[in-house]
Amino acid sequence: MKVSIQAMCVLCAIVMGGSVVLGKGAVKPPVAKKIPRKTEIHGRTLVDDYFWMREKTNPEVIANLKAENAFADSMTAGAARFRSTLYDEMLRRIKETDVNVPYRQGGYYYYTRTQAGKQYPIFCRKRGSLEAAEEVVLDENRMAADSAYFSLGDTEVSDDGNLLAYTTDTTGFRQYTLHIKDLRTGKVLGDTAERITSLVWGNDNKTLFYTQEDAVTKRSDKFYRHVLGRSGDDLLFDEKDEKYSISSYRTRSRGYVVLTSFSSTTSECRYVPADRPGEAPVVLLPRRENHEYYVDHRGDLFYIRTNDTGKNFRLVTAPVADARVENWVEKVPARKDVMLEGIDCFATFDVLQERRQGVSQLRVVDAKSGQSHDIAFPEPVFTIWGNSNEEFDATKYRLNYQSFVRPNTVYDYDVAARKLEVLKQQEVLGGYDPSRYGSERIEATASDGTKVPISLVYRKDLVRDGSRPLLLEGYGSYGSSNDVDFSSNRLSLLDRGVIFGIAHIRGGGEMGKEWHDQGKMMVKKNTFTDFIACADHLVAEKYTSRDKLVITGGSAGGLLMGAVTNMRPDLAKAVVSYVPYVDVINTMLDNTIPLTSVEYLEWGNPNEKAAFEYMLSYSPYDNVERKAYPTMLVRTSLNDSQVMYWEPAKYVAKLRAMKTDSNLLLFKVKLEPGGHGGASGRYDRLKDTAFDYAFILGQMGISK
Repeated sequence: MKVSIQAMCVLCAIVMGGSVVLGKGAVKPPVAKKIPRKTEIHGRTLVDDYFWMREKTNPEVIANLKAENAFADSMTAGAARFRSTLYDEMLRRIKETDVNVPYRQGGYYYYTRTQAGKQYPIFCRKRGSLEAAEEVVLDENRMAADSAYFSLGDTEVSDDGNLLAYTTDTTGFRQYTLHIKDLRTGKVLGDTAERITSLVWGNDNKTLFYTQEDAVTKRSDKFYRHVLGRSGDDLLFDEKDEKYSISSYRTRSRGYVVLTSFSSTTSECRYVPADRPGEAPVVLLPRRENHEYYVDHRGDLFYIRTNDTGKNFRLVTAPVADARVENWVEKVPARKDVMLEGIDCFATFDVLQERRQGVSQLRVVDAKSGQSHDIAFPEPVFTIWGNSNEEFDATKYRLNYQSFVRPNTVYDYDVAARKLEVLKQQEVLGGYDPSRYGSERIEATASDGTKVPISLVYRKDLVRDGSRPLLLEGYGSYGSSNDVDFSSNRLSLLDRGVIFGIAHIRGGGEMGKEWHDQGKMMVKKNTFTDFIACADHLVAEKYTSRDKLVITGGSAGGLLMGAVTNMRPDLAKAVVSYVPYVDVINTMLDNTIPLTSVEYLEWGNPNEKAAFEYMLSYSPYDNVERKAYPTMLVRTSLNDSQVMYWEPAKYVAKLRAMKTDSNLLLFKVKLEPGGHGGASGRYDRLKDTAFDYAFILGQMGISK
């Protein structure tokens, strides 16, 4: 199916409140052909009319996607000036030429900088002092010059500072190629490998460990040792269990290279002494179903974060010489109301990453005395994380802090003095005044009585009379926490009176491991009903009204959008769904496509009848019905490796065939290289945001 540019230009469509009236010569919505494909399973016959859209090399598939883009462009042509306005104002807030805070590693200070007009950062370093001459380590703009898409993956510098191992992807499929650069000469060496997922140098500056993914399923399953200049790499471990993936790292102490095998419920660690990289990996503790543990190191002790006595994890130490469970010593007990999310070990102190009442906290523990204290911050709801802490003997802890109203701020925390030092706060050009904005956390009551947090930010002149438009975001899967963040782009919404909210629904990790468990597998529907309860609560409490509410989510959050829209098509005025996982049954029945088998423990295995019936009951694609749906914008990328493009393509095609309303349904497909996160260049991403914001604001009745 082809749509000419001429046809687009003679558009005479009127878009009012999401309804479309097509005039003479207008581009019409694409209609995908139906080729029924039957699947017999558990005594049922499933019919998929659009299975043929999986044929990526089929010209008819590409023609359909191009037709969808043409239709979306034609239906939004009238918003071109508004998009340009939004793009310009968002760009004006950004300091285009900027330098991030340098961090010390070995004898160098490393940093990245950006230049106005250039899409990508430049990775640099200075030897010994910030006053020294700059060395450009990698200029991503030059590396991306011949590619429509470019992503720099891992970057690992050898301890002597001479070699840089790094990975790149030029398709958006998250399939990374290894390169090694001699930083003394600038020459890229011949040592290379494909499908790399993690990199670790040994202490000898010539041994590189890496993990590699399977070419078909994209499951990281093989662990190799490469010696510089030597042909043929040693396969040290092959993870055969399809529910598990692997990843590697080196402890900050530089004592051990650690390989972790993990499913969503179980983990197992192996280690190699980093100063004896030729040795075989040793299992620290054999895997046991539903036992997760993760390892750090200091001196003669391993520090182990384990959920053996409680789902929210505890911290124990174990002698390196004999790490059996009977030798474990508890340092921090498991607590029902506090999730221990991680630990950073340094020579004289530890930093515990904890989550209390849904908010991240950092606790510093003295390595000798065991005494601890929290790092205090001024706001009740914020996001915090450690960043670029490369030196084991550091006396300060580098961290990032942000909230809905406070731009990203980089601090050094002096552990002995218990003092925070601001190193840099993200500049928001144009006179940003945080006092103009307010934020709060409220709670909705789910259908089973559970209290579900909602984080909100808005202009302070808010009057709760139901007149404000509101954009509500949700995710709720994999135990991932959807934390508050600062976005200078978001000011374009807030300054037009929009309230922005995040629903911290079950299936995520905001309230600990139990929160995740209560929103996956055979209770996954809690995720959807939680979100519906949040939206209903915001309307009932007059933060907004139904006709001014837009909801959004991406990836597994796109599953959320599809499920709640099927369940409650009246819930919101419009839906924006990014790279949505919507074809649950077909995807989870096919273990030849990426990430299927490793996710059985998140969604269930549909080859089991009970799981199949439950998953089928909420799968968005399988539950599209002949009824009215809200206005929708769906986005994807042809080269997405996480959620295949055909899921949203099939979903949109079925919606077009089934829905009984005249509300707008737009499908934007990034046909040029783009990935799960969309475009790779910062200006290209900003253009996409301007498109989305113009659409969202238009649905809220705002056009300038």
